[in-house]
Amino acid sequence: MAETTLRKQGSIGQIRSIKGNVGFSCFPDQVYKKSIKDGFNFTLMVVGESGLGKSTLINSMFENKIFPGKEEATVSDNIKGVEITSMTADIIENGVKLHLTVVDTPGFGNYLNNDNHWQPILENIESRFDSFLGQENRVIRSKITDNRIDALIYLIKPTGHSLRAIDIEFMKRLHSKVNLIPVISKSDTLTKDELDAFKARILADINFNSIQIFKPTIDSFDDSESSADTKEIINKIPFAVVGSESLVTRPDGNLVRGRTYPWGIIEVDNPKHNDFAYLRKMLVFSHMEELKDYTDSVLYENHRTQKLLSMGHVQDNSVFREYNPSAQLEEERRIHEAKIQKMESEMNAVFQQKVMEKESKLKQSEEELFSRHKEMKATLEKQRKELSEKKKQLETSVRPSSPVEKKSKKGLFNLS
Repeated sequence: MAETTLRKQGSIGQIRSIKGNVGFSCFPDQVYKKSIKDGFNFTLMVVGESGLGKSTLINSMFENKIFPGKEEATVSDNIKGVEITSMTADIIENGVKLHLTVVDTPGFGNYLNNDNHWQPILENIESRFDSFLGQENRVIRSKITDNRIDALIYLIKPTGHSLRAIDIEFMKRLHSKVNLIPVISKSDTLTKDELDAFKARILADINFNSIQIFKPTIDSFDDSESSADTKEIINKIPFAVVGSESLVTRPDGNLVRGRTYPWGIIEVDNPKHNDFAYLRKMLVFSHMEELKDYTDSVLYENHRTQKLLSMGHVQDNSVFREYNPSAQLEEERRIHEAKIQKMESEMNAVFQQKVMEKESKLKQSEEELFSRHKEMKATLEKQRKELSEKKKQLETSVRPSSPVEKKSKKGLFNLS
């Protein structure tokens, strides 16, 4: 008997337990049956100079002749274009069908002048995104062909030093468009110590140039064994591989895929000899779905968003937002508080404006009163001076006579 919990949409803290067998636990079986019926698609691009063993690596990985012929190295002084070729194969393993597409890039890095050799590859990846976007926008979408690149294996020449300028430039241009997987080809040309130092320098260059490479994630649903395997795969990046389609005989008489040297045998599938097994495990066995999902949900969505924005499309995210009463109330409360704050700020601004206008008027009135007071004071001072002058003149005109004059006047009228 199964037990599950159900949280009602829109409820707060309400959980209901249902005991019984509803049947949806069988849904993975339905998905499995449909997947077996339809099969899976996987598109892999491999980039590297001629002679680094691209065809051998891919043929060894899928144990099929995906590449029909051997690579031919060509060197020229002229700038020539990079070709894009595709090969497809339907592979069946234990009843599971995989439609594999391998995209090759002959001509990359084969010339003395390799400027812009990344451009045709980038355009090819983006054109596949555009093709898928066009199919999604059709009225009838029943038959959509997905040919987007799910992973790109970039083969690094085993120089033993560090990444070359063409390696850094290529990865910087494409790391945001595809799941980038760096692989050191023909690693048997280096000793173990040289290989460890080479890996460290490659990772240092990748981190310094902020290049994003694919690293599998550890999911919370993974058991301890799966988590340990994923950590081990991550520690092997960049993968140092040896490819071979030839069978050699070990000292114990067993036939293995490998290469024979005077000092011994290097086994392709032996994880103690090289990282080929880890690369195939990540690419095919354990993280193929993660590669496809990241391509669809992140890389393609980023390209799709930029494409639609450049075409003038603007999306209203509120149209696609799920309704949640609690969140809706919180949103309305936030909007209401924002309106109140806006009104308060506007009222404060108006009040401050009125106060400033009133202060300006009062200041102007004060200046006018002061000016009138000054004028009146000047007028009064002028009048005071005039009155003072008139007083002096009046006092002078009515001043009393001297005693002699008084006596003369008195004797003049005294007849007795």
